[in-house]
Amino acid sequence: MNRCLAALKGLSLGLMSLLLMLVTLAPEPLAAQGLVRQFPAAAKRGTLEVTQPPNILINGQPERLSPGARIKNPSNMIVLSGSLVGQALLINYLRDLQGQVHEVWLLNPAEAKEKRAGMEPVTNFVFGSDADKPKTDDGKTPFNQLPKFNQGQ
Repeated sequence: MNRCLAALKGLSLGLMSLLLMLVTLAPEPLAAQGLVRQFPAAAKRGTLEVTQPPNILINGQPERLSPGARIKNPSNMIVLSGSLVGQALLINYLRDLQGQVHEVWLLNPAEAKEKRAGMEPVTNFVFGSDADKPKTDDGKTPFNQLPKFNQGQ
């Protein structure tokens, strides 16, 4: 009987040391290593603020998360939108076919240093030097704002 107890003590000691070794040698999360994830080319940069899920603000503009939207933290783990309410976070994001935000990646400092489209400043004023330029049609100009041309009669 005493031999069985001694064997169990040795086995439990061996398992504990194996567990301790695995924990100390386990890889650190991506964010701690400063690694940069590869994002799709179509992903844009922005600031996210969750107001009341699924309603969000991206760069201060009201948007909506799509059904089944995925928000990933810097360790690539899924985060629920309710846990981010009221925080302004730097993100990369993709939209679905309906225009709703479908995939969101919260950025670590190394990823935030990369340049990406989507954070261009938006101005709601015109400088005097810009007002002198002739108006041109870029294909997106509304009909009522197109330049008027005299029709020779």
